[in-house]
Amino acid sequence: MPNVTVTVSAETYRRARIRAAELDTSVSAVVAQALDAFAAGAAGTAPRRHRLEELRAKTPAFSAARRLSRDDLYRGRRRR
Repeated sequence: MPNVTVTVSAETYRRARIRAAELDTSVSAVVAQALDAFAAGAAGTAPRRHRLEELRAKTPAFSAARRLSRDDLYRGRRRR
């Protein structure tokens, strides 16, 4: 397996080691996962994109163009 050398600040490495320990893993494993995801590129997003399109098809009434007035927006908060 090839080795990769990455240069980061001492503070970044310290924080990364702490975070990795919290997740019960290593900095090397985190970097390997990030590189795997990076290498997968667009091919890795195809299933998610397909699922997003399925969900959009199930919600045809949704429209981001429809806006609420300020009064309509805050009316629900006043009832609470």
